[in-house]
Amino acid sequence: MTNDAQTLLILGASGDLTARLLLPGLGALLAAGDAPPLTLVGAGMDEWDADHWRKRVVDAFGDHGTAEQAAKVIEESTYAQADVTKAEDLRRLLDGAERPVIFFALPPAITAKACEALTEVDLPEGTRLVLEKPFGTSASSAASLNRLLTRLVPEEQVHRVDHFLGKSTVLNILGVRFANRIFEPLLTSEHVESVEIVFDEDLALEGRAGYYDHAGAMSDMIQSHLLQILAMLTMEAPLTLDPQEFRDKTSEALRATRLWGGDAKESSVRARYTAGELNGRQLPAYAEEKGVDPSRETETLAEVTLAVDNWRWAGVPFTLRSGKAVANSRKEAIITFKAAPRVPGGLHGHDAPNRLRIGFGPDMLALDFTVNGPGDPLELDPVTWDVDFGPGDLPPYGEVLRGVFDNDPMLSVRGDAAEQCWRIVEPVAAAWRAGEVPLLEYPAGSAGPDSPTRTDG
Repeated sequence: MTNDAQTLLILGASGDLTARLLLPGLGALLAAGDAPPLTLVGAGMDEWDADHWRKRVVDAFGDHGTAEQAAKVIEESTYAQADVTKAEDLRRLLDGAERPVIFFALPPAITAKACEALTEVDLPEGTRLVLEKPFGTSASSAASLNRLLTRLVPEEQVHRVDHFLGKSTVLNILGVRFANRIFEPLLTSEHVESVEIVFDEDLALEGRAGYYDHAGAMSDMIQSHLLQILAMLTMEAPLTLDPQEFRDKTSEALRATRLWGGDAKESSVRARYTAGELNGRQLPAYAEEKGVDPSRETETLAEVTLAVDNWRWAGVPFTLRSGKAVANSRKEAIITFKAAPRVPGGLHGHDAPNRLRIGFGPDMLALDFTVNGPGDPLELDPVTWDVDFGPGDLPPYGEVLRGVFDNDPMLSVRGDAAEQCWRIVEPVAAAWRAGEVPLLEYPAGSAGPDSPTRTDG
């Protein structure tokens, strides 16, 4: 951990992302003693006074706010009303800042305007730029934003954060794959039938229509978080976890990824929830939620099947799915193995496939396989071995921020990878815009629309 004093400047400090993820992660990092000497500055369009801002910070820090360093940061934190798309306002915010970390907690279009304004500002030495997903709105806009950022700071000082990369379970994928000979030789097209990466939530909009109705499930989850998990599941082993080597391997995996069969009509599903009951709450249809424009036909559930077209994975379908307002939600990666070439005659009973399941909530690893059961020794029974990973020392955003303050880009998405993620999903997005894939419906609180790839188990 560096001991150099730094300034965290949050642009969009009054927004949902700041309160829900960024500040709680910062509070945990401060309480753990893993942050440098820090000055916290919030900036936004809202006309807040110092007391209003500090209350937001205190509420977000929770119990972490009583730690010595956290309490000091709260006491000295400031807020400024500013138009972050104007160079003069940004210049004022950065005046006197030490090794500033500029966090863009903003929608993509506003982030691009703020970066354009920063080209007119003499940035202090050591400035780092932190951008949340979605990074751009297309491959071309991501490429344009990348070019703009390189006019401001070197690539190694740009952190395109994806807090999923800070989840301890996601990082545990590396240990499961590359520290266990029992698994890694089997993770090839010779042995694997299919892979699913699912993040279904039993949450609805929860007041986020302003962001979500412009993004939808594809951009919000699949284009960013789930493709990063796919990259970690399919990458070849890096020599070390040096950021350069690690990100070379994840980018290589993404470059090999494309739409399964090249046909969005056959390889994607989009849907949105209708009225229903979820966890004892009566929810209105998505189209009737406050702040939603029904004519956008924003999907609340997206599914896409992809191919990783390289030597290891050619021929294996990878299905990525994420939905809101789904009952009995699943958050896991499921690797389904091919059946045994032949089961000896006389053995009978259970014939479900072997599966390796990596859970993202709860954090766990499970292996489903078949053994001779009690009683009749010729009857096969299913069993599951599982282990809880347990939470990491920090929440995901705390891990991400620690990397930013240390200027360690391992948990950040490199510029070329961000463009590849858009390249992968653009054929699907184009087909959806053209109406080639119907917008299905599912009641809130249901399992979602019928899907030929869904393998609950």
